[in-house]
Amino acid sequence: MKADVIMEKRFADRTAVVAGGASGMGLAAARRLGAEGAKVVIADIDEEAAQRCADEIVRAGGTAWGVGCDVRRVSDVEKVRDFALERTGRIDILLHTAGGASQRMCKCPGPFADRPYEVLDWGIDVNLKGPLYFSRAVLNTMLAQGRGVIVLLGSIDGVTGSPMSVDYSTAKAGLIGLVKSLALIGAAKGVRACCVSPGPVLTRANMKDMKTPMNRAAEVEEVVNVLLFLASDQASFITGVNYLVDGGRACGAQEYVK
Repeated sequence: MKADVIMEKRFADRTAVVAGGASGMGLAAARRLGAEGAKVVIADIDEEAAQRCADEIVRAGGTAWGVGCDVRRVSDVEKVRDFALERTGRIDILLHTAGGASQRMCKCPGPFADRPYEVLDWGIDVNLKGPLYFSRAVLNTMLAQGRGVIVLLGSIDGVTGSPMSVDYSTAKAGLIGLVKSLALIGAAKGVRACCVSPGPVLTRANMKDMKTPMNRAAEVEEVVNVLLFLASDQASFITGVNYLVDGGRACGAQEYVK
């Protein structure tokens, strides 16, 4: 299934910062932003992978740079912001896709009540504080420009809860409150903020085993299409909302919860 819709030069003359842009949905979104005319700053903890992605966009005729960034560190986040401003003079789009479930990323699959506190800290730092730091870092620039959009990648777990991914669910639920707050700050000054909460997405093979009423997981581009729609002028009157892209998983039927 192929669901991507390329809209030529939709983001011409705009600068997009993609946090977590070297893999998964961030990588797919960075490629699309570059193809649609944006100047793309790809920030990722894997600096070499970020630069490879940037080089690919440049070879395809776009403009992009790769920058190393640990989203848990304010100094790294501000370094990315300053890099974007030095290269292009503006930041029009922040797309924050960096994150992951702590029990998987930290290789600690036990039950929540036995999970080390430092693993919980990792989950909150990456999945909530990272987007919070990045949003704070770019907000004054966007307000001064009189335009800008912040799009954060949430999760179905932030809507339904999760007995295993408790810190992840907590952080992703927090993003919904974050975009509402940012929307209230920016609404009168042309700055929007939205969250996109996917269900299972085929960024990893085992995601196909997660149940949805539609009997499949999402293709990566099915989520990226929504991320970029919200980042575009097509969504110019949309702010402060959370978009579910979950194949109906949040509808609540017990047989679809795994």
